[in-house]
Amino acid sequence: MRALLSLAIGSFGIGMTEFVVMGLLPNIARELVPGVWASSPDDAIAQAGWLISLYALGVVVGAPTIAGSVARFPRHRVMIVLAAALAFFTLLTVIAPTFELVAASRFLAGLPHGAYFGIGALVAADALGPGNRAKGVAFVLTGLTIANVVGVPLGTLLGQQVGWRAAFAVVTAIFALAAVCIALFVPSHPGSPGRRLRDELRVFRIGQVWFALGIGAVGFGGFFAMYSYIAPMITDVAGQPEWAVSLVLVTVGVGMTVGNIVGGALADKDLRFWLYVGLVALGAASVGLALTAAWIVSLVLFAFLVAFCGAALSPAIQTRLMDVAEDNQSIAAALNHSALNIGNSLGAFLGGLAIAAGLGLVAPAWVGALLALGGLAVAIASYRVEDRSGRHPAHRMPAAEAAQTAITGSIPTQR
Repeated sequence: MRALLSLAIGSFGIGMTEFVVMGLLPNIARELVPGVWASSPDDAIAQAGWLISLYALGVVVGAPTIAGSVARFPRHRVMIVLAAALAFFTLLTVIAPTFELVAASRFLAGLPHGAYFGIGALVAADALGPGNRAKGVAFVLTGLTIANVVGVPLGTLLGQQVGWRAAFAVVTAIFALAAVCIALFVPSHPGSPGRRLRDELRVFRIGQVWFALGIGAVGFGGFFAMYSYIAPMITDVAGQPEWAVSLVLVTVGVGMTVGNIVGGALADKDLRFWLYVGLVALGAASVGLALTAAWIVSLVLFAFLVAFCGAALSPAIQTRLMDVAEDNQSIAAALNHSALNIGNSLGAFLGGLAIAAGLGLVAPAWVGALLALGGLAVAIASYRVEDRSGRHPAHRMPAAEAAQTAITGSIPTQR
């Protein structure tokens, strides 16, 4: 249990470092780009949105490359290094004096993200032994879930009251604690000496893998277009005080948690149907948010629905990816991080462009609706190509398991 708790501490830190920036975006923009803020707060917020995109880009690059490159090394040692790297790069965010250096630190901090979850889930799967392996994976995932419900709102509140760097200082301490605990309590765990990155990358030869990645990259971007700019929507559009941001983030975190659970159950019934329905619902919720963001009650309601629909899509997208990856399951699981974080980067980037173009702080919600419809178009194209070819995937991964792998980037070991 101590080993699983050690890994969960790191996943809690990852949840905070990825999402706390979204609630503190105005605070970060005010300090790091004061000249732009003085002339146009909207432009400053749009520029600060690059920090979200760069972290996501780090995850996109690091998830498959690091996971594939270190597969041959003992996993417990790799986990120590990954937790230490997360602590160091987050510390750089705390001390970096300029926007450019903070941006570089955010990219670096994203690199170990996917590998930590992927390899950590493999360690957790074996920690409890046969019959309880999936429980071990779920326990580690709990750290990220709690981060979205508790850690991110509290980190946002701390950053607003003390300064945004204080929130990242806390995250640095969490990663340092995780590294120490992993070194002390996670037992020796061998790697896979025969695995090579070149062999893993053969998955890119499969056309349907590209379609599945496209569904995640475009469709899931609809959620991040909203989430990236939720703070200024609350304060500037709905006219609420800064402390209200933390309360709304709790609601968003609950929506993500419930959506991930419900999405796995629904996708098991009919993957294609619920993938289509989920993307349509995400687009509709985004439109509802855009139309009613000036009223705090409706903003909270539709923010919850956007979070619910976005998280509900995760297991469906992961299931589709695992179905079409043939015998390249491990790298496909890691690639899910890349796909969803391309969506993170794309949503934040396009939402920022819309704000910078003078379309207002509600514009990211409209961008989210368009991205959801774009993901739907990719999904329809994917299944049409599959139907015409007559080649349907032989491997079918239960979506309930994919609800775990959607975030952990690893396949739960069968009971």
